[in-house]
Amino acid sequence: MTKEKTTFVYVTFIRATPEKIFEAITRPEIAARYWGHENVSDWKVGSKWEHVRDNDERKVNIAGNVLEVDAPNRLVISWSDPSEYDLPEKHSRVTFDLVPYEDMVKLTVTHDELETGSGMAIGVTRGWPLVLSSLKSYLETDEPMDVFAQPCATESAA
Repeated sequence: MTKEKTTFVYVTFIRATPEKIFEAITRPEIAARYWGHENVSDWKVGSKWEHVRDNDERKVNIAGNVLEVDAPNRLVISWSDPSEYDLPEKHSRVTFDLVPYEDMVKLTVTHDELETGSGMAIGVTRGWPLVLSSLKSYLETDEPMDVFAQPCATESAA
């Protein structure tokens, strides 16, 4: 029996060029500033990529493969727990689509092939809005957000 899948889509508009946004996603030292993790790869189709925590531990939190690259317009990667990297059926997929929109870029992040109700599906519904808000803030103001912030007591009661 196949498990039910779900999709998470997040759209934001960023006052930056597609090149700057693509670079912020794929250059480890830039991703570390707004994400707290480095995205490490050579960004060639078929290559492995790793999401490495930017601290003394340097722990790999997510691993996957580069599925499609059309810089600076589109990047598609697989996404999995590192312990399940060798199990492609356990991978979900993340697509970054960057489309110029007047003096901004419309960034659409689609995370699909997520197992409904899984820890990963639950995690990305909280994680992506924080990370992408931090990316926007960083590129527009040079000030990232704290992506490790915890919800206030009043928010969790709502």
